[in-house]
Amino acid sequence: MGLGKTVQTLALLAERHLAEPSDRPSLLVAPTSLLSTWRREAERFAPALKLLILHGADRHRRFAEIDGHHLVVTTYPLLHRDHERLAAHPWELVVLDEAQAVKNPASGGAKHIRTLKGRMRLALTGTPMENNLDELWALFDWLVPGLLGDRKAFRTRFRNTIEKHGDRGAQARLNDLVRPFVLRRTKDAVLAELPAKTEITEWVRLGNRQRTLYETIRAAMDQRVRAAIAAKGLAASRITILDALLKLRQVCCDPALLPADEGAEAVESAKRARLVEMLDELVAEGRRVLVFSQFTRMLDLIETDLRAHGWDFARLTGETKDRESVVAGFQKGDVPIFLISLKAGGVGLTLTAADTVILYDPWWNPAVERQAMDRAHRIGQTKPVFVHKLVVEGAVEAAIAELQAKKQALADALFEGPGDGPLALTEDDLAALFRPLASS
Repeated sequence: MGLGKTVQTLALLAERHLAEPSDRPSLLVAPTSLLSTWRREAERFAPALKLLILHGADRHRRFAEIDGHHLVVTTYPLLHRDHERLAAHPWELVVLDEAQAVKNPASGGAKHIRTLKGRMRLALTGTPMENNLDELWALFDWLVPGLLGDRKAFRTRFRNTIEKHGDRGAQARLNDLVRPFVLRRTKDAVLAELPAKTEITEWVRLGNRQRTLYETIRAAMDQRVRAAIAAKGLAASRITILDALLKLRQVCCDPALLPADEGAEAVESAKRARLVEMLDELVAEGRRVLVFSQFTRMLDLIETDLRAHGWDFARLTGETKDRESVVAGFQKGDVPIFLISLKAGGVGLTLTAADTVILYDPWWNPAVERQAMDRAHRIGQTKPVFVHKLVVEGAVEAAIAELQAKKQALADALFEGPGDGPLALTEDDLAALFRPLASS
């Protein structure tokens, strides 16, 4: 997450193809949004490396050029269409960037990468495990097949005992197995190169009308979830639970996000009002601000506020066509505010012109938030970075923040030693998520 994985990989590729030339090219698979990043960084740090990007409607005409290049770059979506041609070619290195993209071993992408033939395999990720240990198994099943056994045996030996029972012995055995194959660089290792980062939780208290709406929806959702669990059990009620939590999160962000039949359009958002207050101060101070949300509709609403105040801004979502020019404009100082959807801009961006990050809505995984804040706090940053997390007091967002600690404990235990206690979602966790707001 901003600690040099791209540059380190280019150095390795330069060694393999320039210092001691290989008889075959290497293949890199990356998210579509990162193609321009790899092109730009290769031109900057390894200009002698011959790069071929296979993308676009005319890419098939370029397959004949593969052997004339050192590094061939394709994308995860194109693996579905081109995997037979790519699997037929021998490679020096096969590199997966943002390798967590194939964390589901049953997905088509995960199956296709297993057909690629390379002398060496390399997975690049700042988040090797986002939700559970099965994702780690999926990565290693490709990197070092057989190291962690088959999926069923892995769940018995490691996942169930570690996540459900906090088994320190099992955690230590897993750590010993994977440690020789992990090259990890942490923020602590480069603190001398990076300015300070300060994280601030901005607690937001709902107004009376929004509190009433939240409680009405919470009570209804709590009843629906309890009925689903009673009828089908906790595991089989996942969709019902997620739908209920989505509605509560929408109320916290802005009631206008709710479906029209909820009748909440006229209820004002305390969090949105707080964001406007913060931006008013930050823009006046000359700060450069990134605002992240998981809801593109929320970015639409925030955009109306920015226009009403006459603040210039840029915006990046999955619908943005020319990401590179939008990012370049912000980096040059064209605008003070950058609205970014977490899915489209949470990885692969260098936005060191920013000195402030606002995370508008929290989600389960602390790794996702770190990815977002590290768009600004990365190598190349020269200013202290302030991260503001907007969290509604006493509501589902506060409970999510508590559950994030469990996810973080599981990730930390994987690399830094065992954590304490069970790590799976329980009915007690659900009770916390659907707990009533405290009285005013």
